[in-house]
Amino acid sequence: MSVTASSITYGSHELAFTVEVRPRRTLSISVHPDQRVHVLSPPDIPLAQIQTRVTRRAAWILRQQAYFQQFRPSTPARRYVSGETHLYLGRQYRLRLEEAPKSQVKLIRGRLVVNTPRPEEADHTAQLLRQWYQQHAAEQFQAVLQQCLPLLSEYQFPMPTLHQRYLQKRWGSCSPAGRITLNTDLIRADKSSIAYVILHELCHLIEPNHSRRFYRLLTKILPDWERRKEKLEKALS
Repeated sequence: MSVTASSITYGSHELAFTVEVRPRRTLSISVHPDQRVHVLSPPDIPLAQIQTRVTRRAAWILRQQAYFQQFRPSTPARRYVSGETHLYLGRQYRLRLEEAPKSQVKLIRGRLVVNTPRPEEADHTAQLLRQWYQQHAAEQFQAVLQQCLPLLSEYQFPMPTLHQRYLQKRWGSCSPAGRITLNTDLIRADKSSIAYVILHELCHLIEPNHSRRFYRLLTKILPDWERRKEKLEKALS
């Protein structure tokens, strides 16, 4: 097995890709969530022919890369000081740091109050908030999933299991076995946006690829998905 790097020019775009040679009969091209393009090739196909195949699929590759790019989280730099605003379920809450011997985070009258013995340490405050978001995301994501499942009751697919962690490149992912992983950062969005991401991943249990059938299914169960997607991108950009 060998892996080499190559590229092709398509209009004004230069598309870089890696080629992995394996003992197989067919050539496949895939685009990863981090926008990498990877080619699996039989050993008897020359590089020039591989480049031709990639050129033929260039329009599709660019569409896939654009899709993953628009779902890439973009979080502004935070200072974690009193008065700074932080999102939770689509609402802005002002941060208030209070020096206290015991660390805890709680919502009090529209404020996100952080009790900490080290209020001057931004990293410590950030860690407390991350843990608080994780705890609440587990509960809120599960509740939204249960609301979404009846919309797909006519379809057969594995009963999904829901997981969450901080992801760098995307809002969610789904395995063929029904494991859905959501970006914990989604807890900052409103529930309609969270539902959009969950339904998007549930649709992949029925239509694995971003084909026309996939988008027809998504539109059928969530006609306003494009509006929700745009709202999510604006809220968390």
